[in-house]
Amino acid sequence: MVRPNFLAMPEVQAWLDGIEPAWTLLDFPSINRLLNDPDEEGSAIRLAKSVSAVDLAASPVASNALVLLQQAEAAGGLKLTQTGNLNRAAVAQMWETVSLPDYDKAEFLSVSRVINEPDFRPLHFTRIVSQSSGLLRRHRGTLRLTKAGKQALTARGRDTLQSALFVGAFWRTNLDYFDHFALDTWPQSDIAIVLWSLAVSASGWETAERLARMCAAPIGRVGAPTWDLPSACFETRILRPLTWFGLLERDREETFTFGEERQRPRYRKTPAFDRLISFDVRLERPPATQH
Repeated sequence: MVRPNFLAMPEVQAWLDGIEPAWTLLDFPSINRLLNDPDEEGSAIRLAKSVSAVDLAASPVASNALVLLQQAEAAGGLKLTQTGNLNRAAVAQMWETVSLPDYDKAEFLSVSRVINEPDFRPLHFTRIVSQSSGLLRRHRGTLRLTKAGKQALTARGRDTLQSALFVGAFWRTNLDYFDHFALDTWPQSDIAIVLWSLAVSASGWETAERLARMCAAPIGRVGAPTWDLPSACFETRILRPLTWFGLLERDREETFTFGEERQRPRYRKTPAFDRLISFDVRLERPPATQH
């Protein structure tokens, strides 16, 4: 069993609050192999080479990427601003067809009528991840399809789009760019370990606070009485993006009424999670003894 010394630290024990992280079930060689990229030899995480049309349609990121790729192909390249974002004309063209489950367009329009790409999270995330995935590239002030991007628009290439975007998001994109939490790349730097832990911990509904403790290695700043920063970061960088890929679902939006306990969303795996991601690991003891 993997039991790093830091798990015995009083502040870490207080944060864990009796929860034993799922990854402590793994043997040490498996932990090491989970630190490799999916395409590296000997990696312990494997992604399906293709997914069904049903799983692809259930992935908002993949659906958004297809819209973006199709628009770039039709226009012969989308115009970019000097900062590398899509210009307002391109953003406006995709406003109605690009979306994410937790992005409220009406709320945004209630406070702003000017739509820049960084303000439109569904498109901004999709554009950055599509570039990180090698589907799009900058060329003379425009965003154009690469060879891989053109292939993704074919029937055969579309089957592999989900896995390409998934690698682009979690292994090629620094997700702290989107939240600016002062936790560097945590927990994304251990993403395969986190994903394995979710695979064995998120079959039923769980809160972000509990999943953060079960699936991520604690860090020095484990939180404060008024705000659990690591759990908020885990939700923003791991759980929410996984819902955008259709691999997790959540049971409610966060609600809060003054004087009442805050109602936080809970998360669980969708069947697509295990169809896309598999692992080659060894355990020191079975998961059934974790709790």
